Amino acid sequence: MNAVIIAVAVMLILSLARVHVVLSLILGAIAGGLSAGLDMTTTMKAFQTGLSNGAQIALSYALLGAFAVAIAHSGLPQMLANNVINKLNGSNSAGGMVKWGILFVILAMSIMSQNIIPIHIAFIPLIIPPLLLVFNRMQVDRRLLACIMTFGLVTTYMWLPYGFGKIFLQKILVGNITQAGLDVSDVNLFNTMTIPALGMVAGLLIAVFISYRKPRQYTTTEIDIQANQQTKTPETSRYRSFVALFAIVLSFIVQLKTDSLLIGAMVGFAVFMALGVVRWKEADNVFNDGIKMMAMIGFIMIAAQGFAEVMKETKQIQPLVEASAALFGNSKGMAALAMLVVGLLVTMGIGSSFSTLPIIAAIYVPLCVAMGFSPAATVALIGTAGALGDAGSPASDSTLGPTAGLNVDGQHDHMRDTVIPTFLHYNLPLLVSGWIAAMVL
Repeated sequence: MNAVIIAVAVMLILSLARVHVVLSLILGAIAGGLSAGLDMTTTMKAFQTGLSNGAQIALSYALLGAFAVAIAHSGLPQMLANNVINKLNGSNSAGGMVKWGILFVILAMSIMSQNIIPIHIAFIPLIIPPLLLVFNRMQVDRRLLACIMTFGLVTTYMWLPYGFGKIFLQKILVGNITQAGLDVSDVNLFNTMTIPALGMVAGLLIAVFISYRKPRQYTTTEIDIQANQQTKTPETSRYRSFVALFAIVLSFIVQLKTDSLLIGAMVGFAVFMALGVVRWKEADNVFNDGIKMMAMIGFIMIAAQGFAEVMKETKQIQPLVEASAALFGNSKGMAALAMLVVGLLVTMGIGSSFSTLPIIAAIYVPLCVAMGFSPAATVALIGTAGALGDAGSPASDSTLGPTAGLNVDGQHDHMRDTVIPTFLHYNLPLLVSGWIAAMVL
């Protein structure tokens, strides 16, 4: 059996058995390396090389966490939570409106975290825990909340060429396709990725109006009460709100100019310090709180980079793709399906669409050209194959982030309440819509 399949299967089985994701990634990488004929020394050397590749990701996440905590320190998230709670405490007839208002705000924040306010998943541990008490009272199914957040995190970067989307679509997707020898400079990325993105939209609508529309009861714990009470601090003011807005806008501009989330987060944090919202004597505590908030996710992403490096070292990804395509002969439809499924498998294991694209693009481009796919269809096929598996991967930040916010009271299981629901609602529709895009473009 192919080493990539073995590695991903081991990682997923261990994760479902409640083995920590970091350990699951390490053991999956070892299983894949050994099954490919690598010895333990070579396998671990490749894994350690991958760890060094993940250092920049971890540092970026730490700074994004610090920037997010600084935003919270300004009082904006707390003000939002208090407004929601106050409305809920009003007439009962407003309960439905408040519920839909909260869901819309969470969706909007998830989308904006990828471009307008480029703090990625760092907003989730700040916004969600204070609202768990509200969610419990309204009996909102947390699986629905996980699906909403994951939708915003994934669909935004695979569809809109701004912020993270600019990095994913223009720098990584188009860059690697061009490097592989195919000119796609005339392809409109937004239009091309619209069809795959509609699959994500369909999955969201199913989750909202069918799968998780019924109430689900949760126990209100002391942790929920404490998290809710934290929304009463710190103090808010027009000045602090203006500084927060200025820091967010400047961070966004710097991120666009430099293509660096790390620098954007640094500049944003510096604005809070320079203008006195985060005092010099508070800076260490705020920065440390941000690092603590993102530390676990950073470690998992580093381990995922090690896993990815071992998969490259096995040299089993290309044979997997070629065998899958050869199995269906000259059928474009079946070849497209095979490439999408392989992309799903690889991303599920690595946990990062951004890391998957460089691996598969060099292999997929010659196959797409040989099979007669147009440049637009090639972009849609490879872009979808890369994005597939981000939702539904135990090691993906798009699933780890929602769990970090929803499980602070221990009532939201990462695998059963985030990974499986997002896999079913997004990967399956995305598989269909990506296939359609490859066939009609």
